[in-house]
Amino acid sequence: MSEQNATPSVLLSVENLSVCFKGENKQLTETVKGISFQIPPNTTVALVGESGSGKSVTALAMMALLPVGQSEIAKKSKIMFEGKDLISLSTQEMRAICGKDIAMIFQEPMSSLNPVFTVGEQIAEIMRIHLGYGRKQAKKRVLELLKEVGISSPETKIDAYPSQLSGGQQQRVMIAMAIACEPKLLIADEPTTALDVTIQKQILDLLESLRKRRQMSMLFITHDLALVSEIADEVIVMRHGEIREQGLAKDVLESPKDAYTKALLLCRPSLLHRPYRLPVISDFLKQQDGHWVESMTLSELNTTDHKRGLDGSEEIILDVHDLKKSFFNRKGFFAKDEFHAVKGASFQLAKGKTLGLVGESGSGKTTIGLLLMRLQEATSGKVLFQGKDILAMSEKEFTQYQRKIQIVFQNPYASLNPRFTVGQILMEPMQVHKIGENDVERKQMALDLLERVSLPTQAFDRYPHEFSGGQRQRIAIARCLTLKPEILICDESVSALDVSVQAQVLNLLQDLQDEFGLSYIFISHDLAVVKYISDQIMVMNHGEIVEIANSDELYASPKHEYTKRLVSAIL
Repeated sequence: MSEQNATPSVLLSVENLSVCFKGENKQLTETVKGISFQIPPNTTVALVGESGSGKSVTALAMMALLPVGQSEIAKKSKIMFEGKDLISLSTQEMRAICGKDIAMIFQEPMSSLNPVFTVGEQIAEIMRIHLGYGRKQAKKRVLELLKEVGISSPETKIDAYPSQLSGGQQQRVMIAMAIACEPKLLIADEPTTALDVTIQKQILDLLESLRKRRQMSMLFITHDLALVSEIADEVIVMRHGEIREQGLAKDVLESPKDAYTKALLLCRPSLLHRPYRLPVISDFLKQQDGHWVESMTLSELNTTDHKRGLDGSEEIILDVHDLKKSFFNRKGFFAKDEFHAVKGASFQLAKGKTLGLVGESGSGKTTIGLLLMRLQEATSGKVLFQGKDILAMSEKEFTQYQRKIQIVFQNPYASLNPRFTVGQILMEPMQVHKIGENDVERKQMALDLLERVSLPTQAFDRYPHEFSGGQRQRIAIARCLTLKPEILICDESVSALDVSVQAQVLNLLQDLQDEFGLSYIFISHDLAVVKYISDQIMVMNHGEIVEIANSDELYASPKHEYTKRLVSAIL
């Protein structure tokens, strides 16, 4: 759309946007391939797709935040905003627009907020730069903004540092910062990905109410189509830098035309059905003459339900009694504040079954996982494994049991040594625990495991940064399997993955459980995923177990008020 043809019915128009990045040999790789779309005033447009589809790159191009010297925007591309082509503006002209007329909420608030400044200072800075506010005027407005985004006790939180706030509070601070200058367009890049289901709903409701109240437009970027139905007026589906489908949210979600959109909708676990195997993108799409075409329809999909649950006759592999964990914060010179992270948890894990563990941030889920691994020391309690209390064992005694209980962490990139090749990562545990006669045998075992988790043998000599998030999670699972464990603790191990990659990992976990008889403790805030994979679910709140039941039973008729609130957040 040219400047002369711009109409009031369009706030921002992207025309033929192509973005290239320079590789190691200065070769250009086209990441965004000539896409065009419009954002009308007072409308929410959702930009949906998997990692690498070009969603965030498109947003960064709008904000002129693409890395200088490493990226190029094609000369034919235009991003028109109120009659101005943002691509042709100078740095100074863009600074006047970004933060004031167009604002952005980034995916990871802890990485985006400055840890050495209070949240009040960081919000006030924007208003001083763009609106010329003085210190007192800015402070008054910051308090109003913190209250508007739902932060309790803003008078105390204004002087808090980001590290002193929860994930949900940090995201609310980012939203307050973004709306401080009352922008006309708000770009929200995966703003709820790592949040609990109840906090996620609160943030979505907050964004939508702010948008309506302030009459602004929003570009909502996500990989989760389930969220789109709650917030978007229009939907744009991207894959491999191209737009596959766009239209009204209702039309795209209820009657998708493109095979990729259909596949995305089917990859996410349903609350109503539990197929033995989740469909993945490759089930529906195949490449033909350089184009992706539909290879399977919904009617061809095997939807046989996988029955789950316990009947009381199962062998118990792990028996936990009155597990407690307290943390202490110093208060003055002599006094201490005691925080009860886990308050007398008692539960059992059946052999070859999956126990789901759900609850909001701070409920004690991860702490229980760390206590079972003895990565944190329990305050009191017993954990009986094969009839022996592993918490009472010496370090030497625990070593032989340690290999039988393994954990898959949430962030595989942080838990894999970036200086080790995948081969070294897989062979090191075997060398420490003397599994295999020699390194030749260990290498073959590692190669077999790579094949088992659907990774090519070439991965053996590559480094973690050369893989996608889903592939790194497979490497983390393979590393756990090197020790031939009997129990696997999955701590939010699929929460940050695209829905299609998430489906692949869940299918892998199910296959491994069937083949090796593994018992899982599956920790997650995603209730749909937990229901899909769990036989039994344990709900935690403020360090206490408030309800334990078979998964189907718990979702059909939750007993505790907190469980009812969790389930209602996703229905």
